[in-house]
Amino acid sequence: MNDLSYLVYLLVFLAVLLLCGGVWMAWQSARGPGAARVARRLRAMHTASGESEKAVSITKDRPLSDTPALQGLLEDVPGVPRIDQLLLQSGKTWNVATFLGLSLMGWMIGLLLASILPLPWYIRLGLTVAGAGLPYLMVQRAKAKRLVRIEQQLPDALDLMSRAMRAGHAFPTALKMVGEEMTAPLAEEFRMVFDEVNFGVAMSDALNNLAGRVPSTDLRYFVIAVLIQRETGGNLTELLSSISAIIRDRLKLLGQVRVLSAEGRMSAWVLGLLPFGAALMMHLMNPQFIEVLYTDSGGRKMVGAALGLLTIGVLVIRKIINIRV
Repeated sequence: MNDLSYLVYLLVFLAVLLLCGGVWMAWQSARGPGAARVARRLRAMHTASGESEKAVSITKDRPLSDTPALQGLLEDVPGVPRIDQLLLQSGKTWNVATFLGLSLMGWMIGLLLASILPLPWYIRLGLTVAGAGLPYLMVQRAKAKRLVRIEQQLPDALDLMSRAMRAGHAFPTALKMVGEEMTAPLAEEFRMVFDEVNFGVAMSDALNNLAGRVPSTDLRYFVIAVLIQRETGGNLTELLSSISAIIRDRLKLLGQVRVLSAEGRMSAWVLGLLPFGAALMMHLMNPQFIEVLYTDSGGRKMVGAALGLLTIGVLVIRKIINIRV
Protein backbone atom coordinates (compact mmCIF):
# COMPACT_ATOMS: atom_id res chain seq x y z
CA MET A 1 0.00 0.00 0.00
CA ASN A 2 1.56 3.28 -1.14
CA ASP A 3 1.32 6.80 0.18
CA LEU A 4 -1.47 7.68 -2.28
CA SER A 5 -3.73 5.05 -0.74
CA TYR A 6 -3.10 6.48 2.73
CA LEU A 7 -4.00 9.93 1.43
CA VAL A 8 -7.22 8.62 -0.13
CA TYR A 9 -8.23 6.93 3.13
CA LEU A 10 -7.54 10.14 5.04
CA LEU A 11 -9.60 12.23 2.63
CA VAL A 12 -12.49 9.76 2.79
CA PHE A 13 -12.40 9.89 6.57
CA LEU A 14 -12.41 13.70 6.58
CA ALA A 15 -15.30 13.77 4.10
CA VAL A 16 -17.38 11.41 6.25
CA LEU A 17 -16.52 13.47 9.33
CA LEU A 18 -17.59 16.71 7.64
CA LEU A 19 -20.78 15.08 6.40
CA CYS A 20 -21.66 13.94 9.93
CA GLY A 21 -20.89 17.43 11.23
CA GLY A 22 -23.14 19.03 8.62
CA VAL A 23 -26.02 16.67 9.40
CA TRP A 24 -25.58 17.36 13.11
CA MET A 25 -25.59 21.15 12.61
CA ALA A 26 -28.71 20.92 10.43
CA TRP A 27 -30.44 18.83 13.07
CA GLN A 28 -29.39 21.29 15.79
CA SER A 29 -30.72 24.26 13.83
CA ALA A 30 -34.08 22.54 13.33
CA ARG A 31 -34.53 20.94 16.76
CA GLY A 32 -31.76 22.37 18.92
CA PRO A 33 -31.75 23.93 22.40
CA GLY A 34 -33.66 27.02 21.22
CA ALA A 35 -36.57 24.95 19.94
CA ALA A 36 -36.50 22.87 23.12
CA ARG A 37 -36.70 26.03 25.27
CA VAL A 38 -39.67 27.30 23.30
CA ALA A 39 -41.39 23.92 23.69
CA ARG A 40 -40.79 23.94 27.44
CA ARG A 41 -42.23 27.43 27.76
CA LEU A 42 -45.30 26.43 25.78
CA ARG A 43 -45.78 23.38 27.99
CA ALA A 44 -45.45 25.58 31.06
CA MET A 45 -48.09 27.96 29.70
CA HIS A 46 -50.43 25.06 29.02
CA THR A 47 -49.84 23.78 32.53
CA ALA A 48 -50.66 27.17 34.02
CA SER A 49 -53.90 27.34 32.04
CA GLY A 50 -54.95 23.82 32.96
CA GLU A 51 -54.56 22.40 29.46
CA SER A 52 -51.76 20.00 30.37
CA GLU A 53 -51.41 17.46 33.13
CA LYS A 54 -47.63 17.65 33.32
CA ALA A 55 -46.36 19.57 36.34
CA VAL A 56 -43.57 22.09 36.09
CA SER A 57 -40.55 21.16 38.17
CA ILE A 58 -38.32 23.75 39.87
CA THR A 59 -35.45 21.30 40.32
CA LYS A 60 -32.35 21.52 38.14
CA ASP A 61 -32.26 18.63 35.67
CA ARG A 62 -29.15 17.57 33.78
CA PRO A 63 -29.97 16.99 30.10
CA LEU A 64 -28.47 13.88 28.59
CA SER A 65 -28.40 15.52 25.15
CA ASP A 66 -29.19 18.84 23.49
CA THR A 67 -31.42 17.01 21.03
CA PRO A 68 -34.89 16.00 22.31
CA ALA A 69 -35.03 12.82 20.23
CA LEU A 70 -31.63 11.67 21.45
CA GLN A 71 -32.61 12.66 24.99
CA GLY A 72 -35.56 10.29 24.91
CA LEU A 73 -33.43 7.52 23.43
CA LEU A 74 -30.69 7.83 26.06
CA GLU A 75 -33.21 7.80 28.91
CA ASP A 76 -34.04 4.17 28.08
CA VAL A 77 -30.43 2.97 27.76
CA PRO A 78 -29.09 1.13 30.83
CA GLY A 79 -25.88 2.50 32.29
CA VAL A 80 -26.49 6.07 31.14
CA PRO A 81 -27.20 7.35 34.71
CA ARG A 82 -23.81 6.06 35.83
CA ILE A 83 -22.09 7.88 32.96
CA ASP A 84 -24.00 11.06 33.80
CA GLN A 85 -22.99 10.73 37.46
CA LEU A 86 -19.35 10.30 36.43
CA LEU A 87 -19.49 13.41 34.25
CA LEU A 88 -21.08 15.35 37.11
CA GLN A 89 -18.35 14.25 39.52
CA SER A 90 -15.61 15.21 37.04
CA GLY A 91 -16.85 18.79 36.76
CA LYS A 92 -16.82 18.71 32.96
CA THR A 93 -19.55 20.45 31.00
CA TRP A 94 -20.07 17.44 28.73
CA ASN A 95 -23.39 15.66 28.60
CA VAL A 96 -23.81 11.96 27.95
CA ALA A 97 -24.38 12.44 24.23
CA THR A 98 -21.15 14.43 23.89
CA PHE A 99 -19.22 11.81 25.84
CA LEU A 100 -20.56 8.97 23.69
CA GLY A 101 -19.89 10.98 20.52
CA LEU A 102 -16.27 11.57 21.52
CA SER A 103 -15.88 7.87 22.35
CA LEU A 104 -17.30 6.94 18.95
CA MET A 105 -15.00 9.40 17.21
CA GLY A 106 -12.00 8.02 19.10
CA TRP A 107 -13.01 4.50 18.11
CA MET A 108 -13.27 5.52 14.45
CA ILE A 109 -9.86 7.19 14.51
CA GLY A 110 -8.32 4.13 16.19
CA LEU A 111 -10.00 1.86 13.64
CA LEU A 112 -8.70 4.00 10.78
CA LEU A 113 -5.15 3.90 12.12
CA ALA A 114 -5.41 0.16 12.69
CA SER A 115 -6.57 -0.39 9.10
CA ILE A 116 -3.81 1.61 7.40
CA LEU A 117 -0.81 0.79 9.61
CA PRO A 118 1.02 -2.54 9.06
CA LEU A 119 0.75 -3.70 12.68
CA PRO A 120 -0.12 -7.03 14.34
CA TRP A 121 -3.76 -7.70 15.10
CA TYR A 122 -3.44 -7.29 18.86
CA ILE A 123 -1.83 -3.86 18.46
CA ARG A 124 -4.63 -2.86 16.08
CA LEU A 125 -7.18 -4.04 18.62
CA GLY A 126 -5.38 -2.04 21.29
CA LEU A 127 -5.51 1.09 19.11
CA THR A 128 -9.28 0.82 18.65
CA VAL A 129 -9.88 0.16 22.34
CA ALA A 130 -7.55 3.00 23.35
CA GLY A 131 -9.29 5.41 20.98
CA ALA A 132 -12.71 4.53 22.37
CA GLY A 133 -11.53 4.68 25.99
CA LEU A 134 -9.59 7.95 25.75
CA PRO A 135 -12.59 10.17 26.71
CA TYR A 136 -13.28 7.92 29.70
CA LEU A 137 -9.68 8.26 30.86
CA MET A 138 -9.89 12.04 30.46
CA VAL A 139 -13.05 12.14 32.58
CA GLN A 140 -11.50 9.92 35.26
CA ARG A 141 -8.41 12.11 35.39
CA ALA A 142 -10.52 15.26 35.67
CA LYS A 143 -12.54 13.63 38.45
CA ALA A 144 -9.41 12.67 40.40
CA LYS A 145 -7.91 16.18 40.08
CA ARG A 146 -11.19 17.76 41.14
CA LEU A 147 -11.47 15.52 44.20
CA VAL A 148 -7.91 16.35 45.24
CA ARG A 149 -8.65 20.06 44.91
CA ILE A 150 -11.85 19.73 46.95
CA GLU A 151 -10.08 17.80 49.71
CA GLN A 152 -7.42 20.50 49.90
CA GLN A 153 -10.04 23.26 50.14
CA LEU A 154 -12.31 21.49 52.64
CA PRO A 155 -10.38 22.31 55.87
CA ASP A 156 -10.37 26.03 55.06
CA ALA A 157 -14.08 25.88 54.24
CA LEU A 158 -14.89 24.17 57.55
CA ASP A 159 -12.85 26.74 59.46
CA LEU A 160 -14.73 29.52 57.67
CA MET A 161 -18.07 27.94 58.56
CA SER A 162 -17.01 27.49 62.18
CA ARG A 163 -15.96 31.13 62.51
CA ALA A 164 -19.16 32.30 60.83
CA MET A 165 -21.31 30.28 63.22
CA ARG A 166 -19.34 31.57 66.21
CA ALA A 167 -20.15 35.08 64.99
CA GLY A 168 -23.87 34.27 65.15
CA HIS A 169 -24.69 33.17 61.60
CA ALA A 170 -26.93 30.18 60.89
CA PHE A 171 -25.69 27.03 59.18
CA PRO A 172 -27.29 27.84 55.77
CA THR A 173 -25.72 31.30 55.88
CA ALA A 174 -22.34 29.70 56.59
CA LEU A 175 -22.84 27.53 53.49
CA LYS A 176 -23.59 30.65 51.48
CA MET A 177 -20.43 32.35 52.79
CA VAL A 178 -18.32 29.36 51.66
CA GLY A 179 -19.92 29.58 48.22
CA GLU A 180 -19.12 33.29 47.99
CA GLU A 181 -15.69 33.45 49.63
CA MET A 182 -14.03 30.22 48.50
CA THR A 183 -12.94 29.33 44.97
CA ALA A 184 -14.06 26.57 42.65
CA PRO A 185 -14.72 23.67 42.74
CA LEU A 186 -15.73 23.51 46.41
CA ALA A 187 -17.49 26.88 46.30
CA GLU A 188 -19.72 25.70 43.45
CA GLU A 189 -20.81 22.62 45.41
CA PHE A 190 -21.62 24.54 48.60
CA ARG A 191 -23.42 27.21 46.58
CA MET A 192 -25.53 24.48 45.02
CA VAL A 193 -26.42 23.15 48.48
CA PHE A 194 -27.49 26.63 49.58
CA ASP A 195 -29.60 27.09 46.43
CA GLU A 196 -31.34 23.74 47.00
CA VAL A 197 -32.16 24.67 50.58
CA ASN A 198 -33.49 28.05 49.40
CA PHE A 199 -35.77 26.31 46.93
CA GLY A 200 -37.28 24.23 49.71
CA VAL A 201 -35.17 21.07 49.67
CA ALA A 202 -34.59 19.62 53.13
CA MET A 203 -31.13 20.20 54.55
CA SER A 204 -30.52 16.46 54.94
CA ASP A 205 -31.45 15.81 51.28
CA ALA A 206 -29.26 18.70 50.08
CA LEU A 207 -26.27 17.40 52.05
CA ASN A 208 -26.85 13.85 50.79
CA ASN A 209 -26.93 15.22 47.24
CA LEU A 210 -23.61 16.92 47.96
CA ALA A 211 -22.11 13.63 49.13
CA GLY A 212 -23.41 11.95 45.97
CA ARG A 213 -21.89 14.57 43.67
CA VAL A 214 -18.51 14.58 45.44
CA PRO A 215 -17.33 11.03 46.30
CA SER A 216 -14.83 12.22 48.89
CA THR A 217 -14.42 10.41 52.20
CA ASP A 218 -13.61 13.62 54.08
CA LEU A 219 -16.68 15.37 52.71
CA ARG A 220 -18.86 12.42 53.66
CA TYR A 221 -17.51 12.62 57.21
CA PHE A 222 -18.61 16.25 57.27
CA VAL A 223 -22.08 15.39 55.93
CA ILE A 224 -22.59 12.51 58.38
CA ALA A 225 -21.40 14.62 61.32
CA VAL A 226 -23.77 17.48 60.45
CA LEU A 227 -26.73 15.13 59.99
CA ILE A 228 -26.07 13.41 63.32
CA GLN A 229 -25.69 16.78 65.06
CA ARG A 230 -29.01 17.99 63.63
CA GLU A 231 -30.75 14.94 65.11
CA THR A 232 -29.00 14.65 68.47
CA GLY A 233 -27.82 18.22 69.11
CA GLY A 234 -24.43 19.49 70.22
CA ASN A 235 -21.92 22.21 69.47
CA LEU A 236 -21.65 22.31 65.68
CA THR A 237 -18.86 24.90 65.66
CA GLU A 238 -16.57 22.69 67.75
CA LEU A 239 -17.52 19.72 65.60
CA LEU A 240 -16.54 21.52 62.40
CA SER A 241 -13.24 22.64 63.94
CA SER A 242 -12.46 19.04 64.99
CA ILE A 243 -13.25 17.68 61.52
CA SER A 244 -11.07 20.37 59.95
CA ALA A 245 -8.14 19.47 62.23
CA ILE A 246 -8.55 15.75 61.44
CA ILE A 247 -8.58 16.41 57.69
CA ARG A 248 -5.47 18.61 57.93
CA ASP A 249 -3.61 15.88 59.86
CA ARG A 250 -4.66 13.27 57.31
CA LEU A 251 -3.47 15.43 54.40
CA LYS A 252 -0.18 16.01 56.20
CA LEU A 253 0.28 12.27 56.71
CA LEU A 254 -0.66 11.65 53.08
CA GLY A 255 2.05 14.08 51.98
CA GLN A 256 4.64 12.23 54.06
CA VAL A 257 3.53 8.91 52.56
CA ARG A 258 3.85 10.32 49.04
CA VAL A 259 7.38 11.51 49.82
CA LEU A 260 8.38 8.10 51.14
CA SER A 261 6.82 6.29 48.16
CA ALA A 262 8.35 8.62 45.55
CA GLU A 263 11.18 6.16 44.92
CA GLY A 264 8.69 3.42 44.09
CA ARG A 265 6.81 5.65 41.67
CA MET A 266 10.05 6.66 39.96
CA SER A 267 11.02 2.98 39.69
CA ALA A 268 7.69 2.23 38.04
CA TRP A 269 8.25 4.98 35.46
CA VAL A 270 11.85 3.95 34.75
CA LEU A 271 11.12 0.23 34.49
CA GLY A 272 8.05 0.90 32.36
CA LEU A 273 9.74 3.21 29.86
CA LEU A 274 13.20 1.59 29.73
CA PRO A 275 12.25 -1.26 27.33
CA PHE A 276 10.68 1.17 24.85
CA GLY A 277 13.65 3.52 25.02
CA ALA A 278 16.13 0.67 24.54
CA ALA A 279 14.12 -0.70 21.60
CA LEU A 280 14.02 2.75 19.98
CA MET A 281 17.79 3.20 20.33
CA MET A 282 18.44 -0.26 18.86
CA HIS A 283 16.10 0.50 15.97
CA LEU A 284 17.90 3.77 15.23
CA MET A 285 21.40 2.26 15.47
CA ASN A 286 20.82 -1.14 13.85
CA PRO A 287 17.31 -1.73 12.43
CA GLN A 288 18.16 -5.22 11.11
CA PHE A 289 19.10 -6.36 14.60
CA ILE A 290 15.66 -5.73 16.11
CA GLU A 291 13.33 -6.07 13.14
CA VAL A 292 13.04 -9.82 13.73
CA LEU A 293 10.88 -9.01 16.80
CA TYR A 294 8.06 -7.64 14.65
CA THR A 295 8.60 -9.46 11.34
CA ASP A 296 8.88 -13.02 12.64
CA SER A 297 5.86 -14.72 14.25
CA GLY A 298 7.98 -15.94 17.16
CA GLY A 299 9.33 -12.44 17.73
CA ARG A 300 5.81 -10.99 17.80
CA LYS A 301 4.79 -13.56 20.40
CA MET A 302 7.80 -12.64 22.50
CA VAL A 303 6.92 -8.94 22.26
CA GLY A 304 3.32 -9.67 23.26
CA ALA A 305 4.43 -11.75 26.25
CA ALA A 306 6.90 -9.05 27.31
CA LEU A 307 4.24 -6.34 27.11
CA GLY A 308 1.88 -8.47 29.18
CA LEU A 309 4.49 -9.10 31.87
CA LEU A 310 5.46 -5.42 31.83
CA THR A 311 1.83 -4.41 32.39
CA ILE A 312 1.50 -6.85 35.28
CA GLY A 313 4.70 -5.52 36.86
CA VAL A 314 3.56 -1.90 36.61
CA LEU A 315 0.20 -2.77 38.15
CA VAL A 316 1.90 -4.62 41.02
CA ILE A 317 4.22 -1.69 41.73
CA ARG A 318 1.28 0.70 41.63
CA LYS A 319 -0.62 -1.49 44.07
CA ILE A 320 2.35 -1.49 46.46
CA ILE A 321 2.88 2.27 46.46
CA ASN A 322 -0.83 3.17 46.53
CA ILE A 323 -1.22 3.49 50.31
CA ARG A 324 -4.59 4.63 51.62
CA VAL A 325 -4.46 7.10 54.48
